[in-house]
Amino acid sequence: MSTSPEPHRAPTGPSDTLPLRNGMHIPVLGLGVFRSPAGRVTQQAVTAALDVGYRHIDTAAIYGNEADVGHGLRDSGLDRDQVFITTKLWKADHGYQSTLDAFERSRRQLSVDHIDLYLIHWPVPGIRLETWRAMEHLLDTGAARAIGVSNYMAHHLEELLDHARHLPSVNQIELSPYNYRSRADVIDLSRKNGILVEAYSPLTKGRKLDDPPLVRIAATHQRSTAQVLIRWALQHDLVVLAKSTHADRIADNADVFDFTLTDTEMETLDALDENLVTGWDPTTAP
Repeated sequence: MSTSPEPHRAPTGPSDTLPLRNGMHIPVLGLGVFRSPAGRVTQQAVTAALDVGYRHIDTAAIYGNEADVGHGLRDSGLDRDQVFITTKLWKADHGYQSTLDAFERSRRQLSVDHIDLYLIHWPVPGIRLETWRAMEHLLDTGAARAIGVSNYMAHHLEELLDHARHLPSVNQIELSPYNYRSRADVIDLSRKNGILVEAYSPLTKGRKLDDPPLVRIAATHQRSTAQVLIRWALQHDLVVLAKSTHADRIADNADVFDFTLTDTEMETLDALDENLVTGWDPTTAP
């Protein structure tokens, strides 16, 4: 089964976009703030990212730093509509009214009048379809400009596709060369239904940055292994979420638009698959 669609125009910078199903566009590179500590560290990471051209910030209620993302956005001096903000509904807040209440808490924490992309963070069994009805309401009212899911595997998506009035715009899952082929089913199902795939933890939380095949490819291009992993994801038409709180690394992660991996290098990277999971493993979630 193929996981490589016909590519869009090759992105030339972090603010370049891919289209969502509802006509919106999402920047191809986002700053993830998972485990970024609340306070100045996250605020400064956000402003550093926006300073070097990122226009996409990805947070979540459970991260505890939504207010700092909003603070960083205000400090940047950019207009609200210049930055694409994603946040997520946590497991404990599933259910129709609970979802609406959680959305409002996130919106207040971020100090914004709308959220560009609101995601179900985890496919909680038994109640996630009721939750999706609330997500659809948020989309209908314009409070959320787009809605989607995170950590949904093929069986979770199939259930939702059978019941949804509005299909998700995005499915955000852990992806790197070390699990890309293992997740071909959910990638292909998403794409078949017009659902854009986002890659979180593309840098494998550092576990594979010294892997010899990856190191060799990076040396060929005189790039870091982290930059090669981000470039690999971009060439697979994924939206990439790279996490760092260090301004120099944030800038390095965005410096990936002036080189191209060859078809042979992409195939070599794809072949590194070992079904690696560095965080939550949703494959066994009912």
